[in-house]
Amino acid sequence: MVSPSIDDRSPERKALDEQIAAEPPIAWPEIPAGTKPMPIESLMATRRRPIAVAGIVENGLVRPLDPAVHLPEHARVIIVATEQIR
Repeated sequence: MVSPSIDDRSPERKALDEQIAAEPPIAWPEIPAGTKPMPIESLMATRRRPIAVAGIVENGLVRPLDPAVHLPEHARVIIVATEQIR
């Protein structure tokens, strides 16, 4: 176990840490009177759940068969083929 009294930070890092510690604390946010409290989970992004969509590959591009399916830009996909890949 390393002794907590040993400080192996570089001089630049020590100076940066001292500068950060000397800054005034951030002010509390202005919240309008009468605002109801809400759980922190409601402020976090919702987790996306994986979905299965039937599609076809044309010229190297995957196109969903159902025209009602809209995937977000830069969505991550996993392709599962029914035929052997050469």
